[in-house]
Amino acid sequence: MTPVIISATLADVEEVEVVVAHRERATLRVGDVFLKVDADQTRTEFEVQAMALAPIATPEILWRNPPVLALAALPGKALGRLGEPSTASSAAWAAAGAAVRKLHDAPLPPWRSRCLDGLALRLDVECKWLVTNGALPADLVTRNRQVAEAAMRPWTPVFMHGDLQIAHVFVEDDEITGVLDWSEAGQGDALYDLACLTLGHEEHLGDVVAGYGTDVDLDVIRAWWSLRSLLAVRWLAEHGFDPAAPGCEIDVLRSRM
Repeated sequence: MTPVIISATLADVEEVEVVVAHRERATLRVGDVFLKVDADQTRTEFEVQAMALAPIATPEILWRNPPVLALAALPGKALGRLGEPSTASSAAWAAAGAAVRKLHDAPLPPWRSRCLDGLALRLDVECKWLVTNGALPADLVTRNRQVAEAAMRPWTPVFMHGDLQIAHVFVEDDEITGVLDWSEAGQGDALYDLACLTLGHEEHLGDVVAGYGTDVDLDVIRAWWSLRSLLAVRWLAEHGFDPAAPGCEIDVLRSRM
């Protein structure tokens, strides 16, 4: 893709919004275009392939000029944000659950999601770091590690999104208009996706499960909340985010006490 075409696509834009930025990747919004810049092009390859295979709505790929991937903005707005009350209706949350079920019922992609690799070792390392460095009280870490153990069990692989934060799910008129950020997609655990979607929004777990349409082990979802939060605290702090903000990862860990 040439710079002439790129500049034509972004003509007459008056401002650039930084959606997220850290040492590994950044996402900018320029008008109705999202520009994703990733230091690891393997993630981008997985993202492009996953969006092509997914049976649910995804952003249109406008062009790719490594390390930049340009995506069209999705209609509607995000289902919510971690740490903030969601204004979306119960019907919208149920629609999100139904969309996740459709994804999980789809044929498997030919690769395994990397986000679930080496969980036991990563959990050991992070829990030790959190206690040794005084980042969290030892009893909080110990209790959540006990809860997290339930997530590390055999599972039947599904087509997993891998980073299904509510900020990545867009909704309009109680319908899902699309899902963003597929770089962690691959074969994985269905309950990990459901846990990511409801992290910090336990009050909507029932809506999501109702939309999902089948019985799920709620204790395993809660275990994934603890595990994901324990693994995230140091990374978030080191990349300029605040896991101690109200309603975010440390509050999720406290809720397990």
